[in-house]
Amino acid sequence: MRMPTALFAAASACALAAPLHAKTLEVAAGDGAQARLQEALILARPGDVVQLGAGRFALTDGLSLDVKGVTVRGMGMDATVLDFTGQKGAGEGLLVTSDDVTLREFAVENARGDGIKSKGADNIVYYRVRVTWTGGPNEKNGAYGIYPVSSTGVLVDGCKVSGASDAGIYVGQSKAITVRYNYVENNVAGIEIENSRDALVTGNLVTRNTGGILVFDLPNLPVMGGGNTVIEGNSVIDNDTPNFAPKGNIVAGVPRGTGIMVMANDGVTVIGNTLTNHATAHITVVAYPRSYEDQRYNPYPRNISLGYNTYIGGGDAPDFPGGAQLAKAFGGSLPPVMWDGLGGAQALLPNADVKVLNLNLPSQGANPTLAKPAVLEFASPPMIVVPGNVGAPAALEARITR
Repeated sequence: MRMPTALFAAASACALAAPLHAKTLEVAAGDGAQARLQEALILARPGDVVQLGAGRFALTDGLSLDVKGVTVRGMGMDATVLDFTGQKGAGEGLLVTSDDVTLREFAVENARGDGIKSKGADNIVYYRVRVTWTGGPNEKNGAYGIYPVSSTGVLVDGCKVSGASDAGIYVGQSKAITVRYNYVENNVAGIEIENSRDALVTGNLVTRNTGGILVFDLPNLPVMGGGNTVIEGNSVIDNDTPNFAPKGNIVAGVPRGTGIMVMANDGVTVIGNTLTNHATAHITVVAYPRSYEDQRYNPYPRNISLGYNTYIGGGDAPDFPGGAQLAKAFGGSLPPVMWDGLGGAQALLPNADVKVLNLNLPSQGANPTLAKPAVLEFASPPMIVVPGNVGAPAALEARITR
């Protein structure tokens, strides 16, 4: 029986797309784990699976992967643990610099630097990965837990991150991003999207961080112009951890008790989230507060759309100079949304049902003691614009179902 032409063509395409000699390289915990695991990451070929056994891998140095199309897979985020407590160098726990990599179902603990960093790695998937510093919040912890940067196509799904001294999940200078169904706690920032575009942050539980979800655009970076981002359907609860970022870091200025903060971005929609008990503000929209020389940079927020979100408690202990007096002046608590007043009329587009405190800051500097606060008045609700074409490529979904 002859195969129909269309079916034959489809089968041929699948055969060409799949590696002909893909194999599984099994690595067990125990003596010599450092050398055996790094050897497997070097010897792997496109399509191979580096299968990590159950148990604790005691590692003394960082690991690296630079082979396209490899899957690193454990037996579960609590069953397979890459333990970097004895790491001698100051680098990442695991560094990935190749495309089409899938990291799934294992944990990284106590890396000296970042937990897992992928740089210039397009179409990367982090699935059910746990990264933590077991000693709790500490400025000496690594800056980032999960850290994809300079990538097109990023999916971070079902992960758990705690203890990062900057951001638990940080996606920087990238595009086509989905961050979903993650649990992030006890970091300075729970989730941060920085100098990136086309990001979807959805369905995450973000709690007990200093600030829950940050969307920043900063100067002096290779990729500029962050925006076209949707923050929707997240539970952002009790982000009340004192800020433990090292001094000088941009996130060291995030006030304790911040739910969602948007800074200097263009086209960000915040909709359908539940925000609970944020002592400073549930949502803060601000301009970049520092001096800069980068002529490409726009420091102001533009087209920040606030749809219908649920706000519970909050605003009763603002963590900035003059915050207590300001809350008292407004009857004991601030409105759910705080805007520095910079960026012009198109900076902030809130729905009609949310009260917004316009701090009316001077154009130079961001000292709240210089503010002339007032509740924002608008005649009719602005149109809430939800950006399109956000999120990771659909092809990445297939990797987490097999």
